[in-house]
Amino acid sequence: MSGEHYLELSEDPVQFEHASSVNNVFFDEANKQVFAVRSGGATGVVVKGPDDKSSVAFRMDDKGEVKCIKFSIGNKILAVQRTSKSVDFINFIPDYPHTEFTQECKTKNASVLGFCWTNWNEIVFITDQGIEFYQVFPDKRSLKLLKSQSINVNWYQYCPETAVILLSTTVQGNVLQPFAFRNGTMSKMSKFEIELPVVPKPAKLSLSERDIAMATIYGQLYVMYLKHHSRTANSPSAEVVLYHLPREGACKKSHVLKLNTTGKFALNMVDNLVVVHHQSSQTSLIFDIRLKEPDCAVNTHQPVLPARSIHPYRMPLSGKRVVSQSVG
Repeated sequence: MSGEHYLELSEDPVQFEHASSVNNVFFDEANKQVFAVRSGGATGVVVKGPDDKSSVAFRMDDKGEVKCIKFSIGNKILAVQRTSKSVDFINFIPDYPHTEFTQECKTKNASVLGFCWTNWNEIVFITDQGIEFYQVFPDKRSLKLLKSQSINVNWYQYCPETAVILLSTTVQGNVLQPFAFRNGTMSKMSKFEIELPVVPKPAKLSLSERDIAMATIYGQLYVMYLKHHSRTANSPSAEVVLYHLPREGACKKSHVLKLNTTGKFALNMVDNLVVVHHQSSQTSLIFDIRLKEPDCAVNTHQPVLPARSIHPYRMPLSGKRVVSQSVG
C-alpha cells in the first residue's frame, strides 16, 4: 500500500448476484453473511461469508416475499421473516428434520420489525410494541418465550459482539433503550437521550437509524451518533458524538469527533479506530479516542491524519462457486 493511502479493501471480496426483480439481497451483520434469495428461495438461496467455509447454497419453498433472513451462530438454524406477524425456521443441524416451523409474535396487533440471534438457539423478535426473547428447540420444532418487554419502538440496532439491542423510543425517536442478552437472560440497561441539533415542533421522528451505530472500542461499548450540520443550530459542520454505554450505570456522552465538513457519511471500525467515510470527496477520516485529555468529561477529537481516499481496487471477474444442497 502506497503512502498516499491509509486504508485498503480485502484482496478476497465476497461476490454475489446483484439485486433485481427476481433476486433479493440481504446482509447479516452478526455473521457477516450475504444472502442472495432468488424467487423467494424456490430457485435457490446462496449464502456467502468472509471465508469459503461459511458458503452454502440451498432451496426452500416460495411462501411469499422474504423480508429478512439470517442464520443462527454456526449456521445451525435458519430464520426467515415473510410477514409482519411471524418468523419461520428451518433446521440445518445434521440428522434433524428440515421441515419448516413457525412462531408468531405474542403481542396482539404488533408488527415484527425484525429479529436478532443472540445465541445458536436464542432469538429476539423486535416489534413496534416491544421485544420478545425466545429459546428455540430444533428437535421439537418449537419455541419457548423466555421474557418480553412492552415498549413503543420506532427502529432498532444490534451489536453482535456484546449482544446488546438498542431500541429507539418516543415520538422524536431520540430516547434509546438498550437491552443486554447473555446465557438465556435479558437485562434492561439504563435508557438515555440523544441531544438533537434541532427539536421539531410539532414533535416528529427526528433520529434516524442511519445516523446511529454501535461499536466496541478498546473493550468498551459505545453508541455513535452522526450529528449532521444544522443552519438553525449554528453548527458549521457535522460531527460524530460517542456515548459510552456501560453494562451497569448511566450512559454518558464522552467523545466528539469533528468532521470539519458536511454531506453524507458512513462509519466503520478498524483496529479500535473510528473511520468516517465522506461520500462527495471520496475520502476517509481516522480518529483515535485514546488520544484524549486527562480528567476531561467530554473529549473533542480532530482526525489523527489528513483525509485520504481508500486504495483503489479492481474487481476480478471470475467468482468461486459454492456447493448446492436442497432443503425440503
